[in-house]
Amino acid sequence: MPELPEVETTRRGVAPHVDGREIKAMLVREPRLRWPIPDDLPAMIEGQRITAVHRRAKYLLFHTAPGYVLLHLGMSGSLRLVDPAEPAAFHDHFDIVLSGDKILRYNDPRRFGCCLWQPAGEAHPLLVGLGPEPLSADFDGDLLYRRSRGRRGPVKSFLMDQKIVVGVGNIYANEALFLAGIRPDRAAGRISRARYQVLAERVKQVLTSAIEQGGTTLRDFVGGDGKPGYFAQQLFAYGREGLPCKQCGKKMQESRISQRTTVYCVACQR
Repeated sequence: MPELPEVETTRRGVAPHVDGREIKAMLVREPRLRWPIPDDLPAMIEGQRITAVHRRAKYLLFHTAPGYVLLHLGMSGSLRLVDPAEPAAFHDHFDIVLSGDKILRYNDPRRFGCCLWQPAGEAHPLLVGLGPEPLSADFDGDLLYRRSRGRRGPVKSFLMDQKIVVGVGNIYANEALFLAGIRPDRAAGRISRARYQVLAERVKQVLTSAIEQGGTTLRDFVGGDGKPGYFAQQLFAYGREGLPCKQCGKKMQESRISQRTTVYCVACQR
């Protein structure tokens, strides 16, 4: 599933090519995504100019004067810039035709993504109640410590709670906890402020590095330029169950936490 670095990589890839461009048309081939594409969306955005492309959590926001298109890549979605002459593939569900002879094309084999509309001046319901961005100054160890008090659930589930902090998905939660030396199954409320400070720093480190590498390609992900990410080559935990720990050499262990694959080192994480 595309996580925050993959979505940010996509934003950085497409933004320079769509900022300031007029939307000439929207061609919808398959409206049945996680939520149906609104029937009137093509008419609402036709003739509008894209003024900015922002990311909030794992959502992309394409701003125009009357409102914004809210896009989520789901589990297998990708957004690419293509030439008008390039034929659509089977899972290319919609095109946004831009001035300057470019098309923004959305591909999603599993159709778990979404493309919705929100009028200007209002927050979309999907964005209400989200926690701070992990790369912002609002996210730090003090915030994690305060919000973790009294929580008995595992720290990994706590870190992946979008109301606590947005965008830390399964891959990067595994990595940040490994680098912070914290066992993912430890009770969130039993971790000290000092250790949460380290964890917050490692979250920022892991996400920043992944963005610089263009994300992590595990199955379907490619960036806005159609190229895969390379952060998978640097993973310390995720996907390395049964392999030697890169730090101590002991066999990496696997368990399930909140129905998600969790990999950790019994020697390096406590």
